[in-house]
Amino acid sequence: MIEVKKKMMKIIHNVFEMQKEANAMRRAGKRIGFVPTMGYFHEGHLSLMRIARSRVDMVIVSHFVNPIQFAPTEDLDAYPRDFERDCQMAESDSADIMFAPDRKEIYPDGFRTYAEVEEWGRKLCGRTRPMHFRGVTTIVLKLFHIVQPDVSVFGWKDAQQFLILRRMVKDLDLPIEMIGGEIVREKDGLAMSSRNIYLAPEERAEATVLSMSLAKVHRMIEEQGILDSKTLINYITGEIDKTRHGRTEYVEIVSQETLDPISGVEKGKTLIALAARFGKARLIDNLRY
Repeated sequence: MIEVKKKMMKIIHNVFEMQKEANAMRRAGKRIGFVPTMGYFHEGHLSLMRIARSRVDMVIVSHFVNPIQFAPTEDLDAYPRDFERDCQMAESDSADIMFAPDRKEIYPDGFRTYAEVEEWGRKLCGRTRPMHFRGVTTIVLKLFHIVQPDVSVFGWKDAQQFLILRRMVKDLDLPIEMIGGEIVREKDGLAMSSRNIYLAPEERAEATVLSMSLAKVHRMIEEQGILDSKTLINYITGEIDKTRHGRTEYVEIVSQETLDPISGVEKGKTLIALAARFGKARLIDNLRY
């Protein structure tokens, strides 16, 4: 039996080289899938790479901790990083190319241009992180121009981010199919996140209240017919408040089309989103209904 050796994943650090490689793929008729990340991979990231692999010929993963989406008081310097580990995980799974530029490649001296989906970035998480989504849309738009993907995959855990980026792609007529990957959870329900490593053991145990309260709300809607937003929000907030370490930042029920609050749940149109702090960790979770 002839052993077929797996092709090694290529690592690219230079923007021009990445553009050249992507252009060569397109000329060869290859469909490109793209998964933008900030690294420190977990099963959630890998699931997005697998979704991309199922739809395209070549999978490109970016690895860049984007400084302009962090406020001065946030965890840019402390954000977890392990590039070698991430490369091993990506290569063993689905990636053909890891694009890992340094900061100067993406934001050279004199950089002054930003992209923003007006108003949407000031809602939900944007109320306490007002410049965050401008940073997200700017880096993703730059990466889209560099990689020129046919398909790009993002996680629904960051639902507001995905909806904003999907709006940007639609508004700017970018020829990219946007795909959302479902939330990947730990066995106890906690949504996988690179920031979970910040949790102390007791905080980690208490943080499961987020997924448990969302699951309960889903049952309240389905089994009891409770659709009133205020009732559902109060339930989730009350459950978080019962914990010793949890502090609610927001719980909102909004339209998936506008991100505006709605008074009652509408099937197929609703996002129930929350953010809470447990010690040093800011955690988000959501339920689409």
